[in-house]
Amino acid sequence: MSDTDTVSSLADLKNLTANAPAPAAPAADADVDAPVVPAAPTMPLRDREVDAQGRSYATGRRKDAVARVWLKPGSGKVTVNGRDQEVYFARPTLRLVINQPFQVAGREGQYDIVCTVKGGGLSGQAGAVKHGIAQALTKFEPALRGAVKAAGFLTRDPRVVERKKYGRAKARRSFQFSKR
Repeated sequence: MSDTDTVSSLADLKNLTANAPAPAAPAADADVDAPVVPAAPTMPLRDREVDAQGRSYATGRRKDAVARVWLKPGSGKVTVNGRDQEVYFARPTLRLVINQPFQVAGREGQYDIVCTVKGGGLSGQAGAVKHGIAQALTKFEPALRGAVKAAGFLTRDPRVVERKKYGRAKARRSFQFSKR
């Protein structure tokens, strides 16, 4: 039977396995006691997504903030809403959050970021920019997806503020109880 033939019964399957070549014996210098480890299945890389200007685009979200991020090769300059990151995110912790995807991927100072952020506060906006940078980085270099995903940067953080309910002071807080 050839490779293009189909198996229609168990007898055909038995004939196929009987005619199959035997597995290769281990080399003489190989350690006999060593366990045989099968090769890890390689995942096919995704296609690189780059626009006509050589940039990759992604959207990041966190709380109520939405960030549109464009990533291109450069010197490591990050521009948020037309301002430098040191001006827009004055707190060092927020700048640290933004640069986390680059540190995990080992690409500090290799890409320029231009992003626009709307909604939420500064902390949510920094998280949205981080999410957008991680998404754009994996679109520009698909080989980095494993490292960035293992760090958890590709997952949108679903935690949002709970809504205020009717008859309550806040989402869960009741008004002060008065016995009289």
